[in-house]
Amino acid sequence: MARPAWLQPRYRKNTYLFIYYLIQFCGHSWIFTNMTVRFFSFGEDSMVDTFYAIGLVMRLCQSISLLELLHICLGIEPNHLLPRFLQLTERIIILFVVITSQEEVQEKYVVCVLFIFWNLLDMVRYTYSMLSVIGISYAVLTWLSQTLWMPIYPLCVLAEAFAIYQSLPYFESFGTYSTKLPFDLSIYFPYVLKIYLMMLFIGMYYTYSHLYSERRDVLRVCPMKKKKM
Repeated sequence: MARPAWLQPRYRKNTYLFIYYLIQFCGHSWIFTNMTVRFFSFGEDSMVDTFYAIGLVMRLCQSISLLELLHICLGIEPNHLLPRFLQLTERIIILFVVITSQEEVQEKYVVCVLFIFWNLLDMVRYTYSMLSVIGISYAVLTWLSQTLWMPIYPLCVLAEAFAIYQSLPYFESFGTYSTKLPFDLSIYFPYVLKIYLMMLFIGMYYTYSHLYSERRDVLRVCPMKKKKM
């Protein structure tokens, strides 16, 4: 006797993924809408306190996104681990290490720019993924999800690099995360950030190449699906 559909492992997996993508979509949509309303209400003044207004929700969304690495390891999501790992660690380091730890950086315009770029990408990505899980596909949305990142992702990396650059004087002044080790050794965190700054662009090249190959494969298959229908 066949089990009910809701007991099938694939059904449970798709239900879980749909709920996950929906939560992320709602979170990022709230952030983007909040930023838009605040900008039209308060103008440039809203950009200065962007982090204070929406930083908590942004940190929550980015923390939850770490589950995607677990999804890939368990085979729940059919993605490659390394490119996703690089994208997530970029955001976690910039958001939690660079921005959250330095109150002076939180007031910079670059924080608002970063949040706009991140949310634009994620709203489209999670919408596409959410609909794909339940078997709904729109050619325009597929094209947008596979194309929007091409101009925005490099701009994200540039904004992340600029945020690191603006944070360096504060890490040097306050000594945040710098520490002394035994045997007259020490970790000077601004040097760590400068090294990471170089690695950021190396990671961008790898991730961009992977996403471009993925885009080519998806857009090649999409017309074939439409013909079968």
